[in-house]
Amino acid sequence: MKAVVHKGKQGLDGVQVIEMEEGSPSSNEVKVRLKAAGLNHRDLFVPFRHGENEPAVVLGSDGAGVIEEIGENVKNVAVGDEVIIIPSLGWKEKSDAPPKGFEILGLPDHGTFAETIVIPAENAVKKPENLSWEEAGVLPLAALTGYRALFTRGNLQEGQHLLLPGIGSGVATYILQMAKAAGAKVTVTSRSEKKRKLALELGADAAIDSDGDWSKQMNGEKADIVIDSVGAATFTKSLAQLRLGGTIVVFGASAGDEITLDLRKFFYGQYNFLGTTMGSNEEFYEMLTFFKKHNIKPIVDKVFPLNEALDALRYLEEAEQFGKVALRIGQ
Repeated sequence: MKAVVHKGKQGLDGVQVIEMEEGSPSSNEVKVRLKAAGLNHRDLFVPFRHGENEPAVVLGSDGAGVIEEIGENVKNVAVGDEVIIIPSLGWKEKSDAPPKGFEILGLPDHGTFAETIVIPAENAVKKPENLSWEEAGVLPLAALTGYRALFTRGNLQEGQHLLLPGIGSGVATYILQMAKAAGAKVTVTSRSEKKRKLALELGADAAIDSDGDWSKQMNGEKADIVIDSVGAATFTKSLAQLRLGGTIVVFGASAGDEITLDLRKFFYGQYNFLGTTMGSNEEFYEMLTFFKKHNIKPIVDKVFPLNEALDALRYLEEAEQFGKVALRIGQ
């Protein structure tokens, strides 16, 4: 089968398209012939984390396709079923944090940037009928991450004001859609005028310039919740726009891992500071139910064929997209 792997040189220079053997499902596993896959920022990090001397690993955490083979004891799906893939491995039930042994598809196990993949049967879920292959392929990781950040951790309620720095990423666009569906007011930030305009068209109540004075642009209004995935570049500004007793949820650090925090100001403000990442199978099903109830569909920015996966990764690296980037496989 054709597969996009990382092998050898660290970084994207080690990403290549190769031919490799297809796997076969063991007991409680299924083999999926993929139709589409979605890119995530994780796919930019894995080529740096995967060792130069380690065997080739297939990239990708998101995917959708058709069940081609099933192993013994598989009851939840059958050959011919159209499915999407839950990228969480070993995290079945909602909990405060992932259990020991939790992994994400795409490292150390082979991922979805290939013509087929073998996964645990419990990670194959019937594809929503209203989604195209590309929409289904880009849904899992980012939508699950956003759902847990917004509802499980952030406990967003109807009527609350959400501040969402760095609109444009897949997770951020999902969070915007879900927050509006839940009845929240949403303010987004971006340095890009184009992205701010697209966010308003998608339902944002306000879109402010990340490089400007946030307090002035928000007319002094504070947010009940901030969900920040940017990191050091926005954290201080984000916290300054949070109401006393408000909650800031962090799930990424694309612009720097380390921050400086005024502890006295923080504890006098009675703020809640929460971390999150990915989510459980239970939350994945909750997310699917929420999407179906509110007829939410992924925003697909651009689609590349599988053999142009490296171009797709470099496009994602430029951070110019609004929504998700997809790979078309075997359609």
